[in-house]
Amino acid sequence: MINISEAAAAQVKKMMEAEGDDSLMLRVGVKGGGCSGLSYGMGFESEASEEDTLFEKHGISVVVDKESAPIIKDLVIDYKENMMGGGFTIDNPNAIASCGCGSSFRTATNAGTPEDC
Repeated sequence: MINISEAAAAQVKKMMEAEGDDSLMLRVGVKGGGCSGLSYGMGFESEASEEDTLFEKHGISVVVDKESAPIIKDLVIDYKENMMGGGFTIDNPNAIASCGCGSSFRTATNAGTPEDC
């Protein structure tokens, strides 16, 4: 479903420790919005619904909602550090276009005309 690098998983674990709850799950999904039509969302969740897909990668529980699953199939989440700091990177093979500002994307199924960033 989703590929999470060891570096990204390690960073997620650090963030869970900072939250003080190592039983949290990482929720990954998409929502409508942004200048290209869709934007990614990641956050912590304490419970999954019956319609969610739940799996484990590198020791973290990951949950994806039913609507997001086909859009983020084979998504790759990584964590990169450089001199300016660190951040998560997302590579989605289903995205056919990304916004110039990098905060949103389009797939073939939502390939409407993007708005200006």
